[in-house]
Amino acid sequence: MAETILLIDDDRSLLRVTEYNLSQSGFRVITADSGTEGLDLFEQSLPDMVITDLQLGDMNGLELLDGMKEMAPAIPVIVITAFGSIKIAVEAMQRGAFHFLTKPFDRDVLRQSCRRALEVGALQTQKDLLVEEVNRLSGVHGMETASSTMAELLSTAVKAAESEAAILITGESGTGKELLARLIHQRSSRKDKVMVSVNCVALPPDLIESELFGHIKGAFTGATGHRKGRFQAADHGTLFLDEIGEMRFDLQAKLLRVLQEGEVEPVGSDRAETVDVRLIAATNKNLQEEIEQGRFREDLYYRLCVIPLYLPPLRERKEDIEALANHFMKKIGMGGDVSLTPEAVELLKRYHWPGNIRELQNVIERSMILRSSNEIRAKDLKLTDHANASRSRFLLPSDGLDLIEVEKDLIRQALVKAGNNQSKAARLLSIPRHVLLYRLEKYNLK
Repeated sequence: MAETILLIDDDRSLLRVTEYNLSQSGFRVITADSGTEGLDLFEQSLPDMVITDLQLGDMNGLELLDGMKEMAPAIPVIVITAFGSIKIAVEAMQRGAFHFLTKPFDRDVLRQSCRRALEVGALQTQKDLLVEEVNRLSGVHGMETASSTMAELLSTAVKAAESEAAILITGESGTGKELLARLIHQRSSRKDKVMVSVNCVALPPDLIESELFGHIKGAFTGATGHRKGRFQAADHGTLFLDEIGEMRFDLQAKLLRVLQEGEVEPVGSDRAETVDVRLIAATNKNLQEEIEQGRFREDLYYRLCVIPLYLPPLRERKEDIEALANHFMKKIGMGGDVSLTPEAVELLKRYHWPGNIRELQNVIERSMILRSSNEIRAKDLKLTDHANASRSRFLLPSDGLDLIEVEKDLIRQALVKAGNNQSKAARLLSIPRHVLLYRLEKYNLK
């Protein structure tokens, strides 16, 4: 979709010419020939960027700029000024304008300025969304988790952030492992340095070593120069290795050496480079099982898992579902004061959420797009199409039951079936071994 530019100028001839040039460059343009109309259009449409003359008949251009920045500070504004009015243009920059153009301006210069402004605006928006997500997860601005399990997890994560210890985050796909890693980075002493994220599955198998540790010129076909790896890029910061359970076995030994020695050896080089990196790893696999199957190094596991953090699936923290749904509705926006009906909230809480928070966000986004009113009803969620929305393997007795006692009983049965082998019992329950150990200690089960 083409980016939308709001163009404001009381010189109607220049307004038409500039509108034509921007349209020819692929932008969608909406125009206003007065400051009042421009401010109204800005509030109604929230464009991707604004171009405005500073000399408007009905309003001071600086006042217009202040009004727009108060409503949406992240939207970039380019101001147009006549030759000899540089002083007011500089003042506009001080008040938040992205750039200024002096009349007459070249069509190509205008197009390039718009592209730069839109790129910067997009980066700022991404940054703002990330900060908002981190704040939501960390429980600031009044959006604390209602789940006692999550509250305990976040408390542990904040304490862990203050150390330099390696952290292993486990949990199903879509539970927010990278977001938790970013929270830890933001709360650490390295927060002013970079956090580099690496998905071990996304990197090509034949290039993963080079991507992680770098290479020198001539190390392999296509290596036309020296290149830093992700470890060097994260020096003095944080490196997040997602899907660590998918890493090749031979590379696990090299990763272990980096963690032990604090040095990386680029591909093709015989000289090691010192790196200072705080490592956070994540996986949706049971690494204890991977170790037993010979697919993951036990010594690397203990290096990574100094502080284990288990992110529970959404179905185990249903207290947070309504707040998360409201958060996503606010984040997506799309105008209007949209709310969920009580029936819709109830359906969201009954659903199994195999895709976890990521799936919830997709459901809310779809509902926001397809809704027919400012109320999202149960049928708008389209969850009844999923078999596990209403189907259950267990029937709840009419007089209810004690969920904790049921969990204790299942743990005892799993241990009996596994001959008291905790790793096998954890597999029978489809949970990581350290989660089982936590439950055994919590319920004082022997």
